[in-house]
Amino acid sequence: MTNLIFEKSRNGRRGVIPPRGTAGEPIALPKEALRKSLHLPELGEVDVVRHFTELASRNYNVDKGFYPLGSCTMKYNPKINEDAANQEGFLRLHPLQEEDETQGAMRLMYTLSTMLSEITGFPAFTLQPAAGAHGELTGLLIIKAALKDKNETRRNRILIPDSAHGTNPASAAALGFEIVEIPSDGRGNISLDLLAAEADDRTAALMLTNPSTLGLFEENILQVTKIIHDAGGYVYGDGANLNAIVGITRPADLGFDVLHINLHKTFATPHGSGGPGSGPVGVTKDLEPYLPAPILVKKGGRIRLDYNREKSIGRVRSYFGNFGVMVRAYAYMRSLGGRGLKRMSEQAVLSANYMRVKLKDYPPAIDRTCMHEVVLTGKPLADETGVHTLDVAKSLLDYGVHAPTIYFPLIVPEALMIEPTETENKDTLDAYAELLLKIRQEAKTNPEKIKTAPHNTPVRRLNETQAARNPVLRWTPKKNGG
Repeated sequence: MTNLIFEKSRNGRRGVIPPRGTAGEPIALPKEALRKSLHLPELGEVDVVRHFTELASRNYNVDKGFYPLGSCTMKYNPKINEDAANQEGFLRLHPLQEEDETQGAMRLMYTLSTMLSEITGFPAFTLQPAAGAHGELTGLLIIKAALKDKNETRRNRILIPDSAHGTNPASAAALGFEIVEIPSDGRGNISLDLLAAEADDRTAALMLTNPSTLGLFEENILQVTKIIHDAGGYVYGDGANLNAIVGITRPADLGFDVLHINLHKTFATPHGSGGPGSGPVGVTKDLEPYLPAPILVKKGGRIRLDYNREKSIGRVRSYFGNFGVMVRAYAYMRSLGGRGLKRMSEQAVLSANYMRVKLKDYPPAIDRTCMHEVVLTGKPLADETGVHTLDVAKSLLDYGVHAPTIYFPLIVPEALMIEPTETENKDTLDAYAELLLKIRQEAKTNPEKIKTAPHNTPVRRLNETQAARNPVLRWTPKKNGG
């Protein structure tokens, strides 16, 4: 089919219009692009409405109930964020419009960048990356460019803790780095001795999530960053868990050189199932020249796009990033203010530790104060009853609630990772904890019930391996009217 084009109409406004011929008439679609026939079922409006309403009622979402996926930060998303993002002045913008026509949007992005700088301590940001993993790739490209500029291309090793997000080694490997895994110690910290043994003149960077995927703050963080810097490497910060430390400590003050932020998670945008996301990257002053171009600058009271960046790694995404996520994050941050954002983190940490104490019988994988999420282990239960973490998660579905993240981090046997976030009240947390404890007790008295759960859902337990390898992506009506 022919492509649509974008141009100004006679009244000066931009819009999408069909391609036209030299005489101005619309160009007909080619015959091979047209359907030969179209068969649609004849249905009444009420039948269609009821069908989709029923499907919607089966869909679980954060507006419907508690969504405690650890590491994912599925918090409630205030509706004022949606109202802000859906303002006509934002919705009708196009990235090809002139800078003077989009000053409102550009000022929002510029102000958002300064807010992120204040929160993290990094003086410069790019808003281009589309999600966290994309931010990782961008940050590593910046590090790689800086090393090349210093003629230190021998530094081709990335050190990564064994508790890291899987995207960390994937991003590094995609850029040709050698991955070196560093084990954690008994307290859940990265092992200082093993880290020091691996940090040398081949080290490009350490990729570290702090707080970690174990839900723990790195107790030796200043020693960790010093070891890497003394070896001549950079420290990359995975900011996926920033929602535990906003307003409390700043990653740049801890020795990080680069940080990506999962803007959609920390600052409340509905996400999951592949989007939407946003992964801004902040850097130190030394790394600022390598940021993707263009960057936003303030000149003469106006916001401008600066493309004159000799050392820039170049554009990493079309246009300027996922703007709708930026608007939602800006609205969230302005609504809460500095004190509110700090309170957000404090409440998230309090909620996670409340669950850690309530669920001590599971027990916690690492027995110490956690941050925004608590990681439990179901290994004692599995050893005693044969009921595994997967069975516990499936049994929760029978009670109409969402299961937590399971089997992650990989270094925790039979892991259950619960992130209550700051938006859930005590009654919700109590009810969820009581269900988990009830399932634990039933596993001892009637293990087969738990092993065959769920029993009350529209679809019973699936063969997950087969479903992943041979997904059925198209509905087929049953034969014989069944």
